[in-house]
Amino acid sequence: MFKDLSNGAKGALCMITGGMLMTTQDGITKWLTAEFHSGEIMFFRGLFTFVPILVIVALRSGGLEQLASRNIKGTAMRAVFGAGTSIFVVTSLAFLPLADALAIIFTYPIILTALSMPMLGESVGWRRWLAVCVGFAGLLLMVKPAAGGIPYYYAFPLLTALLAALRDVATRRLRSDDSAISILFYSMVAGLIVGAASLPAFGAHWPSPVQWGLFAIAGILSALSHLLTIQALLWAPGGTTAPFRYLTLVWAALIGYAVWGDVPDAWKLSGAALVVGAGLFILHRELRRR
Repeated sequence: MFKDLSNGAKGALCMITGGMLMTTQDGITKWLTAEFHSGEIMFFRGLFTFVPILVIVALRSGGLEQLASRNIKGTAMRAVFGAGTSIFVVTSLAFLPLADALAIIFTYPIILTALSMPMLGESVGWRRWLAVCVGFAGLLLMVKPAAGGIPYYYAFPLLTALLAALRDVATRRLRSDDSAISILFYSMVAGLIVGAASLPAFGAHWPSPVQWGLFAIAGILSALSHLLTIQALLWAPGGTTAPFRYLTLVWAALIGYAVWGDVPDAWKLSGAALVVGAGLFILHRELRRR
């Protein structure tokens, strides 16, 4: 059934599943931030991101040749954009309230849609533009960013959004050169290097057995979510998959309620309805293209 879907529909489903896995991983990471700084988390979690990669390589024919890149420049650029995104995400959360930072960071699907036309030559119709804007409006309803804060700090999440959009553009450009597993491998290497580079400056301490288990689960979920996201972008145009990024916040609200007892108010519920509606509309458009 899945193989009979259009590439756009496959991309949408991969983006939704990848977002759910990533948000689950974020919940685990939230627990770990009480004991570890960001660099430690990136490094220890990064060690386990290679587990799914090695399993997939072992199960497929071709061996380690599957990790070879036919576009080294493009792969390196994608890895740099990905590492930069991670750095500025951490910086944004260090200087700004979470709601403010997320509201700006999640403008990157709109930036991605805009970049898909001049940089990728992809067609983005007015209906998709409308769906992206509706999804972003729903996001604002859910996070309700505060008016306070130091203005120049807002440059950090904006840079995060721009780098995330450029990362996805770079991923889309690799669709005719490299496989999802190859792109993922080099991106994970870049993240591991960034985490390791922070340890001499900020220090590190050895995790307990339980914490190692949490790092392992988080690392595996992170790798799988990135793999699905990369595959989504290889299958479908950026303007098609971008609105489904918003669905991760809906899943985050559910996790927050189940784990920490956070009850969404009417604003968040209204925003979630807009986000889900925008995503389903794009999926409906893709299914009609079959």
